[in-house]
Amino acid sequence: MEKHHTFISDDLKINSFANLEPYFTDLLERPLTNTSQVNKWLTDWSELESFVSEDLAWRYIKTTCNTADKEAEAAFNSFVAEIEPKIAIVSDKINKRFLTDEVQLHIDKAKLFTMVREAKMAAKLFREENVPIEAELQQAEQEFGAITSQMTVNLGGKDMTMQQAANYIKTAERPERKRVFELMNQRRLQDKDKINSLLDRLLDKRGQLARNAGFSNYIDFRFCQLGRFDYTVQDCFDFHDAIEKIVVPIVEEINQRRKKLMNVDTLRPYDLTVDLPLGTHLKPFDTIDELVLKAGLCFRDLDAELGMYMGRMRQLGRLDLDSRVGKAPGGYNYPLHESNTSFIFMNATGNLDDMVTLMHEGGHAVHAFLCANQPLVALKNTPAEVAELASMSMELLSMAHWNHFFKDENQLKIAKLNQLEDVVSGLPWIAAIDKFQHFLYTHPNHTVGEREQAWLEIENQFGCKAVDYSGYDEIRANKWQRQLHIFETPLYYIEYGFAQLGAISIWKRFTEKPEQAIADYKKALKLGYSRSIPEIYETAGIKFCFTPDYIAELMNFVRAEMQKLEE
Repeated sequence: MEKHHTFISDDLKINSFANLEPYFTDLLERPLTNTSQVNKWLTDWSELESFVSEDLAWRYIKTTCNTADKEAEAAFNSFVAEIEPKIAIVSDKINKRFLTDEVQLHIDKAKLFTMVREAKMAAKLFREENVPIEAELQQAEQEFGAITSQMTVNLGGKDMTMQQAANYIKTAERPERKRVFELMNQRRLQDKDKINSLLDRLLDKRGQLARNAGFSNYIDFRFCQLGRFDYTVQDCFDFHDAIEKIVVPIVEEINQRRKKLMNVDTLRPYDLTVDLPLGTHLKPFDTIDELVLKAGLCFRDLDAELGMYMGRMRQLGRLDLDSRVGKAPGGYNYPLHESNTSFIFMNATGNLDDMVTLMHEGGHAVHAFLCANQPLVALKNTPAEVAELASMSMELLSMAHWNHFFKDENQLKIAKLNQLEDVVSGLPWIAAIDKFQHFLYTHPNHTVGEREQAWLEIENQFGCKAVDYSGYDEIRANKWQRQLHIFETPLYYIEYGFAQLGAISIWKRFTEKPEQAIADYKKALKLGYSRSIPEIYETAGIKFCFTPDYIAELMNFVRAEMQKLEE
């Protein structure tokens, strides 16, 4: 989407930092003596940041869509290694100018308070010696996708991605599920040492960042870097404890029910994703075009404005959804602040998880559209606790219109029940991954063996006792290696847990007052990051809260909804 600029040239291309330097120099040297000049300066700074961020976004997107594209890889690496370090140094100077009296005297501090506190934190953390380390880290973090994108298994004479092969564990007969499960995990374990080695390098460099910035550990540094102003490390630990106490027993109930429905003596790990009752085959779509069409109808029926935004994503070609060899794993929505759109990346193979993933990433996408009117890019860069609230709420809200995917009423009920079971089961996994990451960074000199042992202890704490992993000790000890956040976005995961609680609360309101709940949801997302996290949640009509009593209240609601679907 073309945009007319008022500061930078409309035909600007970033081939080197020299292309950007005149604009940064202008921002550093321009006179700022009155409110009008400061407002124009802020607008111009935002325009430059938006352009640069979208340029980097497209470089990243191209590398994930095709990890074998050497030209795309070179373009991304050149930006990260050569251009971004210079931007980081000059951006720190501009950031510090923003914090000077000459600027602060002429801004509305109430409207820009989140931007001010972020700027203060960035100034506190910045160290020039960390700039090349950050560049090295950004390149190294892409190695996880490069490794995992090459993982395939041969089934029926055809090489399949892990995502494609996983469908066999959902529907095949038990002996076949076992065979495919073992093939997939044998393939993963082939790269176990390579992935551990990658993590060792990442941990070392991240620890160096923290020490250079004057922190005794990476946890405290990263909390500041992530802008976690509204909760503490102790809140994370309290969340872990509450999930273990309240949610793990519910997951145990879910899996005992699964065991009974499957009529098996022991529940094995390859039994956990089978569609139930046995013989059910949930296939919400056959083609990517069908997935996009039906998802658009869900958004439209939920709210006309949200449906319009999803239609625009399709029209602009901002969707890459199919699974293929050479494509990076996972899924994401990348906001494009220059063009005020987004890009959705997925690995869809035709199952319920894919459908839900598009609802999730679609929630992120409409969020970007809704907060596009925020005047500065800093006010569009929402923290993960808010961004994930948008996406995880959409998973639950969209269930009201899943009839577009499932015409059979029984299949529709099964799909909704599966979704709610996944919501509940996901919370212990979130707590486990977060607790594991705390171990990684508070034990900087741990060995690979100690790493595996720590994970197994955490698995025992949050895992389900009903599942028998006999004979799969090595697989279980390395389950954490599937979680790309550990490699690409350190300590970013507990946000999903906090946001999931918020999403359940929004959905609860929706079941009571649908129109009001949607209106408040949209009103909250339009705020971008112009308010604190608790204030944004409050605008949505919910609480930013993770106490045991609150979690128990929400879990009781979800259990009641599950029981309705089981009838």
